[in-house]
Amino acid sequence: MRALSPCSTGQLRPRTYDGPVAQAESPGAGPRAGGTPASGRPDPQRRRPGSGSVDPLDNTLLDGRYLVQSRIASGGTSTVYRGLDTRLDRPVAVKVMDSRYAGDEQFLTRFQREAQTVARLKDPGLVAVYDQGLDARHPFLVMELIEGGTLRELLGERGPMPPYAVAAVLRPVLGGLAAAHRAGLVHRDVKPENVLISDEGEVKIADFGLVRAVAAAGITSTSVILGTAAYLSPEQVRDGDASPRSDVYSAGIMTYELLTGRTPFTGDSPLSLAYQRLDTDVPPPSAVIDGVPAQFDEFVERATSRDPGERYADAIEMRADLDAIAEELALPDFRVPAPRNSAQHRSAALQRSQAAQRPPTAQQPKPPGPAPVRQPTRQMTRGPEDWAEPVRPAQTDDEGDDEDDYEYESVTGEFAGIPISEFVWARQHNRRMVLVWVALVLAITGLVAAAAWTIGSNLNGLL
Repeated sequence: MRALSPCSTGQLRPRTYDGPVAQAESPGAGPRAGGTPASGRPDPQRRRPGSGSVDPLDNTLLDGRYLVQSRIASGGTSTVYRGLDTRLDRPVAVKVMDSRYAGDEQFLTRFQREAQTVARLKDPGLVAVYDQGLDARHPFLVMELIEGGTLRELLGERGPMPPYAVAAVLRPVLGGLAAAHRAGLVHRDVKPENVLISDEGEVKIADFGLVRAVAAAGITSTSVILGTAAYLSPEQVRDGDASPRSDVYSAGIMTYELLTGRTPFTGDSPLSLAYQRLDTDVPPPSAVIDGVPAQFDEFVERATSRDPGERYADAIEMRADLDAIAEELALPDFRVPAPRNSAQHRSAALQRSQAAQRPPTAQQPKPPGPAPVRQPTRQMTRGPEDWAEPVRPAQTDDEGDDEDDYEYESVTGEFAGIPISEFVWARQHNRRMVLVWVALVLAITGLVAAAAWTIGSNLNGLL
């Protein structure tokens, strides 16, 4: 078992979301394709126009093919960049691993194997992996670029979600996990930071296999957190074991967080946070926030059982139960909105600004360093016909400078800015209450009429 690092942790608060538990050297703390660092905050070292800070990989051509354009986010083990596949002329996300992994044969072997396995998976709920390679001192992974943001960023903007929005998020996430579970893969780090939302409303899960790759590295020490403390299953904490039921547990914790705006356990360190789940059950979401249907309480309870045998066997079974709940509650279809103030959007704006400011001669990529030591890049895509360029949203001239000032205000009696009265399940409850009141009024009217008739009969008898 790898021990958890006793470092500081941020505590989640309902409707405010300062971010998840802080981690040291966590593979789960790395950045997402098109997302933010695991803290949920923008990268503090992100380069802005005019800031003077230059990323060493800026405008560099990796492996003679992938042009690095602008940084999206950085983490403890990797940095994600917006890039361009110059061979196919398409935007991509490039995850560049820390240079300390470049000479680690154990890591490189696992990194290649995991990338090849994930690249074979096909599901709308998965971020596609296109390629992987090693250029000089930079192991890298090339992925589908999601124009949007992360679920963590959306939670930070809007707070707890209504049940129908939770179902809309979970369906594709569990669908992607189900595809991986069918192939014998386990994610090991299911959390909002690894769920990406496109501007078109697509929801996808990313970062399959990275935990295993980093764990296999010879430089990995016992202080590395294999996963994220707030979402680890009891068996992962106890002995490091992970199975599809572990992903189910993490998805259950995430469901609780989507409904309530907080994770069920808090602590002063990742160590104390993780060990609470060994002897403490996850409380029902309805104990924290009003209006959660009993079906979702039962859904979370089963997914987060401390006994793996009592959970859903895998994401396939969990998705089937979610669909049954959505049908029972008549939850409406819902397009999940992308976060408006995302690191990915800021990176795109930065790249456009830089492209507009560069003279034509400066737009050529700088050549690679002298005589780099390379491994052959593994091609993992069939060709441009399998990829459709995402439609970018129109952007006004005043966007980009004031995004840091943008913030959603919590509204009493509302979920995510949508009135509770709009929920189907709430309307059903209201209709039942109306029927109860109608029946009560009719009963009182009947009693009054009967009393009046009795009094009238008595008066007639006296007369």
